[in-house]
Amino acid sequence: MDALDLARWQFGITTVYHFLFVPLTISLAFIVAGFQTAWFRTGNDKYLKLTRFYGELFLINFAMGVVTGIVQEFQFGMNWSNYSRFVGDIFGAPLAVEGLLAFFLESTFLGIWIFGWDKLPRRVHLASIWIVAVATAISAYIILAANAWMQQPVGYAVNTAAGRAELKDFPAVLTNPTVILAFPHVIAGAFMTGGAFVLGVAVWRLLKRPNADGSPFRAAAKAGAVLLLVGGLFVVVSGDALGRHITTDQPMKLAAAEGLYDTTKPAPFSLVTLWGTDGKEIFSIKVPNLLSFLATGDPNGQVTGINDLQVLDQAQYGPGDYSPIVPATFWSFRLMIGAGILAALAALWFLWRMRKGRAPGRGAVAIAVVLPLLPLAANSFAWIFTEIGRQPWIVYGLQLTSAAVSPSVSTLEVAVTVVGFTLLYGALAVIEVGLLVKRIQGDLPSAVPPGADSDETPMTFAY
Repeated sequence: MDALDLARWQFGITTVYHFLFVPLTISLAFIVAGFQTAWFRTGNDKYLKLTRFYGELFLINFAMGVVTGIVQEFQFGMNWSNYSRFVGDIFGAPLAVEGLLAFFLESTFLGIWIFGWDKLPRRVHLASIWIVAVATAISAYIILAANAWMQQPVGYAVNTAAGRAELKDFPAVLTNPTVILAFPHVIAGAFMTGGAFVLGVAVWRLLKRPNADGSPFRAAAKAGAVLLLVGGLFVVVSGDALGRHITTDQPMKLAAAEGLYDTTKPAPFSLVTLWGTDGKEIFSIKVPNLLSFLATGDPNGQVTGINDLQVLDQAQYGPGDYSPIVPATFWSFRLMIGAGILAALAALWFLWRMRKGRAPGRGAVAIAVVLPLLPLAANSFAWIFTEIGRQPWIVYGLQLTSAAVSPSVSTLEVAVTVVGFTLLYGALAVIEVGLLVKRIQGDLPSAVPPGADSDETPMTFAY
């Protein structure tokens, strides 16, 4: 592999790894805020216990997300300097806003929430965790706006003399049609992740420590299952809208996602397709007319295939291969859907088994352990599909990925950083899992707010 291939692998590894923490951080912030709100309104101690328990898990995940996220911006300068020079005037703006606005709100009010239990009025302390939750959503939106610009460039002009794209309309970047459609889809996927995590942990506690935990985790399990199902419903609705937008904005991605080489009317949806080494289809299971309906809203609509789109792209952009790696795009799309469906089915199963105060039943522990991994896998495959399906473009229609890599970085240098980051992230994974497991297996926090039962001297300012 050359420097370009290794740089792509490095960015893929570190980005997918970082995104394991993002949806869980977003959803857990809202879930913890919801539990604390329930305690504030009802005075029921079980909600305070759940607030503190899942709050500690949220803090562990938040810290690891911050650590792994720092690497992302450094990579633009290390391995993608040509990209940074070309789009820095545009891409840097939302990143700066995210850091100065959203992350500042998150970190500041998270600190207030952590240390303000016994120092702030309950209403003010509750408001601090809600500000953290809203700030995580704002952060997600701004980052998605930056990515959406790579999918659908808007609000810019190319300065040919300077050889770069320049920002002309920042509000247009923030209201890009792609981000408007992608944001609810990502947030819904995040709530599926958080719901699965809360449900899986709660069921494990109910089965492993039935006499110690009592009603708090039964309430958490039901809340997690409902959140997972509602998030799944919104994923389907928002995904349908986003898919139809992709049909018109990035038709090559849609065609690759379906392995559709020839323009077809009506077009079937392929559940499974296998190709030979010559690229020809050798086996498939298809649902007639479904792709036409999903892509166009008409069961008899026409869907343009890869071959015809290749001709159109060559006429517009010049000679070259403008199709992504079809098997990777095809299977990442289906693995995304499959993992999400399995998670939703598991939530339904748990709700059925736990009805009328019953225990989850045999086999529930194994399902509870695996369940949180399913939405995480679905989110990861979704991003793999989103980014691979855009290839060979790093900025759709403006800059090829091959033209974006740093020209002065050697293959050996990139290989060293790939190995280094992989080993580092492996070590961080061990730390993250170890901390989560230790906390999940630990005692349930008391119903006394932190600091309220302390005999320590109140904190004072020192100059």
